[in-house]
Amino acid sequence: MSANDSPASQQPTATSDAVKDSAFLKACRREPVPHTPVWFMRQAGRSLPEYRKVREGIPMLESCMRPELITEITLQPVRRHGVDAAIYFSDIVVPLKAIGVDLDIRPGVGPVVERPVRTRADLAQLRDLAPEDVPYVTEAIGLLTRELGATPLIGFAGAPFTLASYLVEGGPSRTYENAKAMMYGDPELWADLLDRLAGITAAFLKVQIEAGASAVQLFDSWAGALSPADYRRSVLPASAKVFQAVASYGVPRIHFGVGTGELLGLMGEAGADVVGVDWRVPLDDAARRVGPGKALQGNLDPAVLFAPREAVEARTREVLDAAAGLEGHVFNLGHGVMPSTDPDVLTRLVEYVHTQTAR
Repeated sequence: MSANDSPASQQPTATSDAVKDSAFLKACRREPVPHTPVWFMRQAGRSLPEYRKVREGIPMLESCMRPELITEITLQPVRRHGVDAAIYFSDIVVPLKAIGVDLDIRPGVGPVVERPVRTRADLAQLRDLAPEDVPYVTEAIGLLTRELGATPLIGFAGAPFTLASYLVEGGPSRTYENAKAMMYGDPELWADLLDRLAGITAAFLKVQIEAGASAVQLFDSWAGALSPADYRRSVLPASAKVFQAVASYGVPRIHFGVGTGELLGLMGEAGADVVGVDWRVPLDDAARRVGPGKALQGNLDPAVLFAPREAVEARTREVLDAAAGLEGHVFNLGHGVMPSTDPDVLTRLVEYVHTQTAR
């Protein structure tokens, strides 16, 4: 029996009343909040000296498989910054590694796949993911939910298109020529690849939700490389399959990509409850593109954090003003925290948003 078919996967998970009443989950549900909630993509990472200390000498993928280390790293920004949500520490290629794909995360490079997917025969690398493939996820989330108390935990996974890009290219790419060549030249193979990745991604998210994650985010980091027509035809069905697979749990589903201003409406259409917006589109404009019935997340330019305090606050105020009329707003950066960011700036930013938006 696969993870997709297990009886437990059909059952909603229990979330404590305190977590349900958190500002983050209320904003995701487009309910009134005591203040605008804040969390940061890559908040548990290289910008924190305590992160670098506990990760010293431990390869990235190994660090994603040690429950106690995952727990410590996930908790670090909650302790330091007072953010309104934690995000599970992992990497988007973890489920691929868990099912036996020969890959590694090389420092300074990123994920590198030993045998890229270029033919139908290469799809054999991608078997279904079962909970027993990732026992460290269940254990770590159990530890985390006990430590976090009323603070929600966000689970996450890479979206099918972004995972496919790594698999087909064999590593990071700026042009995606091999992935796009498959998408344009062999649409049936491409569709089968994304469909298989959608099943793996959905199974990975289900494990996190069933272990106690109270929201999930699907990172389609590289979807901005696509035209709206290509996204609708060749990517949206797989992303929609992921969101539909976890719909019965009732947890908020967030969808985020970089450079996706032209895709925002489609990303919401895929099934997200919350659409993440990068810094290129003001939130009030993004709301018009997405349409009603969705909360938005974002969208301060991460580079603003290197400017003087007055500039950070002024730009943050612009984001908050643009979000004033939204049905629901979760404050975040328009992409991840850069490694050289001063952690104290993030702590002050959380306090500033909370103070400025207190109801």
